[in-house]
Amino acid sequence: MQKQEKIIEMFDEIAPTYDKANRILSFGVDVSWRKKACAYVLKTHPKNELDIVDVACGTGDMIGIWQMQAKKMTKKILSIKGIDPSRGMLEVAKKKFQGVEFIQSGAQSLPLESDSTDIISISYGIRNVVQRQEALNEFARVLKKGGNLVVLEFTKRDKGGFVAFFRDFYLSKILPFLGALVSKNKSAYEYLPNSIEGFLSKEEFIAELEKSGFKMQYFQSFSFGVSSLFVAQKQ
Repeated sequence: MQKQEKIIEMFDEIAPTYDKANRILSFGVDVSWRKKACAYVLKTHPKNELDIVDVACGTGDMIGIWQMQAKKMTKKILSIKGIDPSRGMLEVAKKKFQGVEFIQSGAQSLPLESDSTDIISISYGIRNVVQRQEALNEFARVLKKGGNLVVLEFTKRDKGGFVAFFRDFYLSKILPFLGALVSKNKSAYEYLPNSIEGFLSKEEFIAELEKSGFKMQYFQSFSFGVSSLFVAQKQ
C-alpha cells in the first residue's frame, strides 16, 4: 500500500474518536489557535462576502470556527466546502454540520474550478500530504487573485532548552499513550510526533509557498513553537 493510502486508512480508523482525542491531547488549546487564525484572516480580508474551502477538513472543526468567527465579525460566508480524502472523517463531519458541502478528495487534485474561492484553509493536514508541492499548486489554482491560503501546522521544532525538552517529551511519550487510551490505536498517535519531525522548518515551508506563487502575509507561532500559523496571498 502506498504511503498516502496508509495515512488515509489510519484517519478512517480513528475518525470516531478523533474530536475527543484532539480536545484531550491539546488540552483544548487547538481551538484557540484555530479561532486566532480565522479571526486574523476575516479581519484583514477586504471582501465582506466570501467563498471558503477547508482542505483536510477532518471532522469539520475549522468549518465550525469559520462560521462562528464570520458571524462575530459580520462577514457573510456565501459558500463553504469541506474536502478530505478520508471517508470516515467526512461521515462524522456530515453529522455535525448541515448546509455544508463535503467532498472526498485529496489536496493535490481538488475537484474545484480555477479562481473560484477567496480563502483556502488547511489545519494540521499539510504535513500528511505526500504530494505537498502539487497540493500548494492546486491551492494557488483554485484561489482567486489576492485570495488567502491559511495554514495551521506543527512545524519542525528547535532542539535544546528547558521548554523544548518537556515539549518533546510530551509529544513522543505522553501523547501516544493518551491517544492509545482514547482511540485504541497507538500507532496513529505514534505517527503524529514522527510526522512533525519529518516535516519542514518555517523557512523551508515558506520557500515552498513562494514556489507555488504565494506571498507570505503573516506568521505567528503558538505555545512555544508547537503550532505555527502561515497566512499567504495568491499573487
